[in-house]
Amino acid sequence: MMKDYKANFSIILIRLMVGLVFLSEGIQKFLFPDQLGVGRFIKIGLPFPEFFGYFVPSFEIVCGILVLIGLFTRLAAIPLIIIMLVAIISTKIPILLNDGFWKMAHEARTDWAMILGLIFLLIVGAGKISFDHYRSQKSNNT
Repeated sequence: MMKDYKANFSIILIRLMVGLVFLSEGIQKFLFPDQLGVGRFIKIGLPFPEFFGYFVPSFEIVCGILVLIGLFTRLAAIPLIIIMLVAIISTKIPILLNDGFWKMAHEARTDWAMILGLIFLLIVGAGKISFDHYRSQKSNNT
Protein backbone atom coordinates (compact mmCIF):
# COMPACT_ATOMS: atom_id res chain seq x y z
CA MET A 1 0.00 0.00 0.00
CA MET A 2 2.76 2.48 0.93
CA LYS A 3 4.69 1.55 -2.22
CA ASP A 4 1.61 2.33 -4.37
CA TYR A 5 1.21 5.70 -2.61
CA LYS A 6 4.85 6.61 -3.26
CA ALA A 7 4.56 5.64 -6.92
CA ASN A 8 1.45 7.76 -7.43
CA PHE A 9 2.97 10.69 -5.54
CA SER A 10 6.05 10.46 -7.78
CA ILE A 11 3.88 10.55 -10.90
CA ILE A 12 2.10 13.63 -9.55
CA LEU A 13 5.46 15.35 -9.04
CA ILE A 14 6.46 14.63 -12.64
CA ARG A 15 3.06 15.89 -13.86
CA LEU A 16 3.47 19.08 -11.80
CA MET A 17 6.99 19.69 -13.11
CA VAL A 18 6.11 19.11 -16.75
CA GLY A 19 2.65 20.67 -16.71
CA LEU A 20 3.63 23.85 -14.88
CA VAL A 21 6.67 24.47 -17.08
CA PHE A 22 4.64 24.15 -20.28
CA LEU A 23 1.72 26.17 -18.92
CA SER A 24 4.08 28.94 -17.81
CA GLU A 25 6.09 28.96 -21.04
CA GLY A 26 2.93 29.03 -23.16
CA ILE A 27 1.53 31.99 -21.23
CA GLN A 28 4.86 33.83 -21.44
CA LYS A 29 4.94 33.43 -25.24
CA PHE A 30 1.67 35.39 -25.35
CA LEU A 31 2.77 37.94 -22.75
CA PHE A 32 6.16 38.60 -24.34
CA PRO A 33 5.74 37.79 -28.04
CA ASP A 34 8.77 39.78 -29.22
CA GLN A 35 11.18 37.92 -26.91
CA LEU A 36 9.55 34.50 -26.54
CA GLY A 37 6.80 34.13 -29.16
CA VAL A 38 6.57 35.30 -32.74
CA GLY A 39 9.69 37.48 -32.46
CA ARG A 40 11.79 34.59 -31.20
CA PHE A 41 10.41 32.27 -33.87
CA ILE A 42 11.40 34.81 -36.53
CA LYS A 43 14.89 35.13 -34.98
CA ILE A 44 15.55 31.37 -34.97
CA GLY A 45 14.22 30.99 -38.51
CA LEU A 46 11.14 28.84 -37.97
CA PRO A 47 8.85 28.77 -40.99
CA PHE A 48 5.53 30.62 -40.65
CA PRO A 49 6.52 32.32 -37.37
CA GLU A 50 3.29 34.34 -37.18
CA PHE A 51 1.29 31.09 -37.26
CA PHE A 52 3.56 29.03 -35.00
CA GLY A 53 3.99 31.95 -32.61
CA TYR A 54 0.38 31.41 -31.56
CA PHE A 55 -0.05 27.72 -32.39
CA VAL A 56 2.83 26.47 -30.21
CA PRO A 57 1.95 28.38 -27.02
CA SER A 58 -1.70 27.38 -27.40
CA PHE A 59 -0.64 23.73 -27.38
CA GLU A 60 1.75 24.35 -24.49
CA ILE A 61 -1.06 25.85 -22.41
CA VAL A 62 -3.75 23.30 -23.28
CA CYS A 63 -1.49 20.25 -23.06
CA GLY A 64 0.22 21.63 -19.93
CA ILE A 65 -3.18 21.86 -18.22
CA LEU A 66 -4.13 18.36 -19.40
CA VAL A 67 -0.89 16.97 -17.96
CA LEU A 68 -1.45 18.84 -14.69
CA ILE A 69 -4.93 17.43 -14.16
CA GLY A 70 -4.08 14.04 -15.61
CA LEU A 71 -6.59 14.08 -18.46
CA PHE A 72 -5.60 12.54 -21.80
CA THR A 73 -2.08 12.62 -20.40
CA ARG A 74 -0.46 10.27 -22.88
CA LEU A 75 -2.11 12.03 -25.80
CA ALA A 76 -1.09 15.47 -24.45
CA ALA A 77 2.53 14.31 -24.11
CA ILE A 78 2.90 13.68 -27.84
CA PRO A 79 2.64 17.27 -29.17
CA LEU A 80 4.76 18.48 -26.25
CA ILE A 81 7.50 15.99 -27.17
CA ILE A 82 7.34 17.26 -30.75
CA ILE A 83 7.62 20.88 -29.52
CA MET A 84 10.68 19.96 -27.45
CA LEU A 85 12.35 18.11 -30.32
CA VAL A 86 11.83 21.12 -32.60
CA ALA A 87 13.23 23.38 -29.85
CA ILE A 88 16.33 21.22 -29.54
CA ILE A 89 16.86 20.98 -33.30
CA SER A 90 16.27 24.70 -33.94
CA THR A 91 18.03 26.19 -30.92
CA LYS A 92 20.35 23.67 -29.25
CA ILE A 93 21.97 21.98 -32.26
CA PRO A 94 23.27 25.36 -33.53
CA ILE A 95 24.76 25.99 -30.06
CA LEU A 96 26.40 22.55 -30.20
CA LEU A 97 27.88 23.26 -33.63
CA ASN A 98 29.03 26.81 -32.81
CA ASP A 99 29.96 26.71 -29.12
CA GLY A 100 30.51 23.05 -28.28
CA PHE A 101 28.97 20.33 -26.18
CA TRP A 102 29.18 21.90 -22.71
CA LYS A 103 27.52 25.16 -23.74
CA MET A 104 24.76 23.17 -25.45
CA ALA A 105 24.38 20.85 -22.44
CA HIS A 106 23.94 23.86 -20.17
CA GLU A 107 21.40 25.56 -22.46
CA ALA A 108 19.46 22.32 -23.07
CA ARG A 109 19.07 21.18 -19.45
CA THR A 110 15.37 22.12 -19.22
CA ASP A 111 14.65 20.70 -22.66
CA TRP A 112 16.12 17.32 -21.71
CA ALA A 113 14.26 17.30 -18.37
CA MET A 114 10.98 18.04 -20.14
CA ILE A 115 11.52 15.36 -22.80
CA LEU A 116 12.40 12.73 -20.19
CA GLY A 117 9.40 13.72 -18.04
CA LEU A 118 7.12 13.54 -21.08
CA ILE A 119 8.48 10.15 -22.14
CA PHE A 120 7.92 8.91 -18.58
CA LEU A 121 4.29 10.11 -18.69
CA LEU A 122 3.81 8.63 -22.16
CA ILE A 123 4.95 5.24 -20.86
CA VAL A 124 3.43 5.25 -17.36
CA GLY A 125 0.40 7.48 -17.80
CA ALA A 126 -1.06 9.90 -15.26
CA GLY A 127 -1.28 7.51 -12.31
CA LYS A 128 -4.18 6.70 -10.02
CA ILE A 129 -4.73 10.27 -8.85
CA SER A 130 -5.91 11.62 -12.18
CA PHE A 131 -8.92 12.09 -14.41
CA ASP A 132 -7.49 9.42 -16.72
CA HIS A 133 -7.70 6.86 -13.92
CA TYR A 134 -11.20 8.01 -12.98
CA ARG A 135 -12.31 7.70 -16.62
CA SER A 136 -10.84 4.20 -16.94
CA GLN A 137 -12.51 3.08 -13.71
CA LYS A 138 -15.82 4.54 -14.86
CA SER A 139 -15.61 2.80 -18.26
CA ASN A 140 -14.69 -0.51 -16.59
CA ASN A 141 -17.78 -0.32 -14.38
CA THR A 142 -20.21 0.19 -17.27
